[in-house]
Amino acid sequence: MNKSEIGLNTGKVWLLLSDYAKWSYATLKRKSGLKDKDLGAAIGWLAREDKIEIFQEEDEMYVSLGGVNVYIG
Repeated sequence: MNKSEIGLNTGKVWLLLSDYAKWSYATLKRKSGLKDKDLGAAIGWLAREDKIEIFQEEDEMYVSLGGVNVYIG
């Protein structure tokens, strides 16, 4: 895995999250087709850029878009 692959995987996850729904980790994994390590790296990238919100509910982790700053100029 390299930065380019992580970037491509991050794009896949971003597109799934672009409906602004709250997605479970399991659903993101199934819909993206990514392995755990690849999905984890993509979520980490988005989290580091403050693009997502992460929620823990009982034993499940959920992710949604949040904290997105968009410049329209």
